[in-house]
Amino acid sequence: MKMVLSQRQREELNKAIADYLSANGYQDALESFKKEADMPGEVERKYSGLLEKKWTSVIRLQKKVMELESKLSEAEKEFIEGAPTRGKRSPSEWIPRPPEKFCLTGHRASINRVIFHPVFSLVVSASEDASIKVWDFESGEFERTLKGHTDSVQDIGFDASGKLLASCSSDLSIKLWDFSQSFSCIKTMHGHDHNVSSVAFVPQGDLLISASRDKTIKLWEIATGYCVKTLTGHREWVRMVRVSPCGEFIASCSNDQSLRIWQLSNKESKLELRGHEHVVECLAWAPDSARGSLNSAAGADNKVAHEGPFLASGSRDKTIRIWDTVNGICLFAFIGHDNWIRGVVFHPSGKFVVSASDDKTLRVWDIRNKRNMKTLEAHAHFCTSLDFHRSHPYVVTGSVDQTAKIWECR
Repeated sequence: MKMVLSQRQREELNKAIADYLSANGYQDALESFKKEADMPGEVERKYSGLLEKKWTSVIRLQKKVMELESKLSEAEKEFIEGAPTRGKRSPSEWIPRPPEKFCLTGHRASINRVIFHPVFSLVVSASEDASIKVWDFESGEFERTLKGHTDSVQDIGFDASGKLLASCSSDLSIKLWDFSQSFSCIKTMHGHDHNVSSVAFVPQGDLLISASRDKTIKLWEIATGYCVKTLTGHREWVRMVRVSPCGEFIASCSNDQSLRIWQLSNKESKLELRGHEHVVECLAWAPDSARGSLNSAAGADNKVAHEGPFLASGSRDKTIRIWDTVNGICLFAFIGHDNWIRGVVFHPSGKFVVSASDDKTLRVWDIRNKRNMKTLEAHAHFCTSLDFHRSHPYVVTGSVDQTAKIWECR
């Protein structure tokens, strides 16, 4: 459909073009254009820069149109597939939808870990460029960089209040950062003999836990920075440690293809979980809200329902396994990723598991029906990490492509 300009619009466009030619010094072109367009005298001030303004707003609108078209095709697909449409979904069923809301760029190497702040609208990323960056996930703005590590930052974690951030690195150190005011490094802890791959705060009390390629897990007293206990048992690199929501157990996973559950009270290894056929990269404790879905998926009848706590683990064998950590059994597995699984988290409602993989996708798994219900082509390279905000409808992913992306859930 050809747009026809009115006489007034044509005159305005001509004046804006004349202003553009004049401002950029295209004098000869301006004179012949004025002659051909029959335009007397000077161009008024109000046309100054008008062409550029219109041009940039067209590009902005084009981008908006493309985003809306993408959302529309998404909605049409849902409608055809009979999935609950936005209006009929409650927040407990909101899952990440393409396209991403923001793409955060600034790191100069792979991003290893992304996490949400428990209180503020901030997301934090840790990278192989030895830096930690802080972003606002509601505006997509970059806030600040935390510098101090001299090698790849492997993992980061907040304490329950969000006032302290812990980070660990291939430089063999663990650092504590003040997140309430100065954003400065307030403590550096040394003790591991190799790459420190994971850190986590114990929800209650003054303890931090770390895991390393030196095959050990260490417990640190935050106030003094002293290592108070070293846990040994894994036969290879310990990839990740996470503390259960109740604060009673530690779960760890390793290159030795196993997971271990440790009792915090007596610092003893309680269970070894075996079932994966390759390195176990990541794990996540299930929230209490997941108990119903997990029992339903495990086919447990009411007489012998599993009490939990439950754990999800992701491995290089491309599967996610769900474990009952009391009985030490694997309840079931999610199979569908085409490459190593690098990140796994539970939806706050407990109905879904979300995973990130080297197949560059983000996948949403419906626990009750044990199926992959959504796949998002998330990054241009391996997806290394993800986090789900506990109270806002957002997911963040990090990648070897050096970007972090914010995904809105609906």
